[in-house]
Parts: sequence; C-alpha cells; structure tokens
Amino acid sequence: MNEREIAAETERVRRLQDREAPRYDRQIAFFERILFAGGREWVCGQARGRVLELAVGTGRNLPYYPADVSITGVELSEQMLAIGRRFANELGRDADLRLGDAQALDFPDASFDTVVCTLGLCTIPDPRGAVAEAQRVLRPGGQILLLEHVRSTSLPVRLIERVLEPLAVRFAADHLTREPVDYLAAEAFEIEQVDRSKLGIVERVRARKPGRPSRPGAAASGDRRDVPPNPYGL
Repeated sequence: MNEREIAAETERVRRLQDREAPRYDRQIAFFERILFAGGREWVCGQARGRVLELAVGTGRNLPYYPADVSITGVELSEQMLAIGRRFANELGRDADLRLGDAQALDFPDASFDTVVCTLGLCTIPDPRGAVAEAQRVLRPGGQILLLEHVRSTSLPVRLIERVLEPLAVRFAADHLTREPVDYLAAEAFEIEQVDRSKLGIVERVRARKPGRPSRPGAAASGDRRDVPPNPYGL
C-alpha cells in the first residue's frame, strides 16, 4: 500500500476498533482459551527495563508484566484506550497509556529496552512499518516479543485462512496469513526463538536488535528526554 492507502486504512481500523471496544474483552477471551492460552504470560514475563507495548488495546497484558518494569503503551483507538486506562487503575498498575500510531511512534530513537506486541500486527495496516518503528525506538541489544496468529504451516489450514481472509479483513481488519518473522528479518532483527502451535496458526517470537545492550532503563546517550510527557494524562 502507498502512504495514502495506509492512512485511509488506518482510519478505518480506528473506526472499527472504536466500535468493537465494548465487546472486545468478551470476544477475545474465547480465542485466548482455545488458541492463545499462556501466550500473554510468555510474552510479558520476559519483558525487561523500559517496555513499550504496541496496540495496547484494553490492557489485557497488564497483569502479566513483572512488577519492576516501566510500561508505556500506545493505542490507536480512543475507546480501547479508555477501557485500558480504567483497567490499569483497577489493577493499581502504574502505566503510561496514550493515543498513538504504531506505524509512526512519537518517541526518540533508542528509548526502550523491550517492545511488546500481542495480536496487533495482524491488524496494523503497515506491519513492516510498525516493526521498523519498533527497531528504531529499541536500544541496541533490546528485544521485541510477539504473540500472533499467522499463516499456518499446514497447507489445508492455510487454504482455509486464505478463503476466510477477505471477510476477516473487511469486517474486522484482521489479516490471517501474515508472517511477522518476515518483517523482523527484513528490519535486521536477530531471531532468537520462534514457537509454533495450534496447527501452525499461533506464533510466539523473541527477537533482538543487533548491538551491545545497555543497562536496562538507562537513558539513551545520557538524554532523559526519551519518553515525552503524556499529553493524554494518566
């Protein structure tokens, strides 16, 4: 897609997610039971230092982060974000959750130790652009942790995905046959672990930005401006 098409699709995704926000937690809970059980725990349990979560949504990952990490989350949908902020308050979790576009992050280079994205790259209009942004804001040696539904390794299942995908994209902006590992490799991430399950539909990934890691949570090049003030207030 060109820039104009990406912008138009991003607005469509925003509208769809605003509309679905009140029902999202109930709907995704079903799929978490049958497909993604343990996935959020696997991803968030490995997060370290300053963490950026892309497409934080309603905040379903928040209970699973270690207590000592600093969490910043960006979300395209205002309605999703409102639910996520309420959930963070209920948990007593100090998290900076703000409106933002994963394809154009409002953070300087080398700002975070960990980037997390769960079930988000399937919906983001320009997933490679989002991965490129994740690479940019990660410090050298920083890690990206993903949980996604992807193009199945089973041919019969993959054929079913291809048949269903046009409807899924039209009504939910949900792409069924994307492969995040391809985007990571294209952006020079070092793939450390890929786990497939559920007939190859579900994928857990850990990858790392090349370079020597700095002390987790330390400012990039001594500059404390790495995360600007939150204009939306939390």
